[in-house]
This record gives sequence, C-alpha cells and structure tokens, in this order.
Amino acid sequence: MSSNQLIKNCIKQDAQAQSQLYKQYASKLFSLCLKYSKNYAEAEDNLHDAFITIFNKIEQYNNKGSFEGWLKRITINTALQRYRKDVGVYDIINEDNIEDVSVNFNEDDVSIEYLLKIIQELPDRYRLVFNLYVLDGYSHVEISELIHISTGTSKSNLSRARLILKEKIEAYNTAKNSSSL
Repeated sequence: MSSNQLIKNCIKQDAQAQSQLYKQYASKLFSLCLKYSKNYAEAEDNLHDAFITIFNKIEQYNNKGSFEGWLKRITINTALQRYRKDVGVYDIINEDNIEDVSVNFNEDDVSIEYLLKIIQELPDRYRLVFNLYVLDGYSHVEISELIHISTGTSKSNLSRARLILKEKIEAYNTAKNSSSL
C-alpha cells in the first residue's frame, strides 16, 4: 500500500492501516523517544502518546514536506510536553558567563554506544537541549520556544552538556589508556 493510501485509510480510522503505519515507523520513532526520555519506560510512554496524537491528527497532514518528518515532529513535541509538565522553575542565566565548550573525540577512542550512553545520562534539561541543538539541528530560539526557556538558558544548558560530555570522554580515555599500559 502506498504512503498516500495508508494515510487516507488512517484518516478513515482503518485499524489495519493504523497497525501498518505503527509497524512501519515505530522503531524509528522509538529511537527518537529514547533521545528525549529519562529512561526506556518513559520512551515507551512517549511513543504511545505520540501515536495517539498521530492517529488523532493525521488528517492535518497536508502532503507538504515529508510524512516521516511530520511524524518525528509530533514525537519530539510529545516528549517535550511531558518534560514541560515535569519541570518547574527555570534558572535565569547571564549569557556573558556561557563558556563555549567543544567536544572533540576520535571514533577510535570512543564508541558510538558509549557516546549515546553518556548523552542519555545527562541531566534532562541538558540532554534535551543537546539533542535538539546538536542532533536535530534546532536553533536556540526554536529550543527556547519548544521547552519554554530563554535562549540564554538554552545556550547555557548546551555549554554545560558539552562540558559534562567532554569530562566523561576525557576520563574514559584516561582510564582506557592507563589500563592498556
């Protein structure tokens, strides 16, 4: 069944089409949920909630842009809504104190699995900003609107996330190098 026909059938609330859509996109969207969730169980909840929203709003997809991109945006927004509900007050950050930290690593020194693990271990607000900015290409202005923080806070959270990752990678490489001696 073509994507257009699948969408049309989902609009008609055809259970088979909904099941096919779920099977076709669940694993990709679940990976996205893992990036924006505290743990596996929360990612499952976010995926479930995202698909409820997708099925309820599928008639709003207007064939402009990629359908998968539309699904991803709903999934990210679902995870961010949960985050916004769970978070109370935000810090006010002075942008002058933001340190520009770059994280440099060699793929031979740090595995992708380890890198994903330490990103997942970041505090929620740092992980969300890092993922949105670095992995998904959002600007600080867009991030500030998505998670209701100032652009300065977004920049600060990115800087702190990078600093934590840099320290963990350096510690990992130091431990790895000293154990090989």
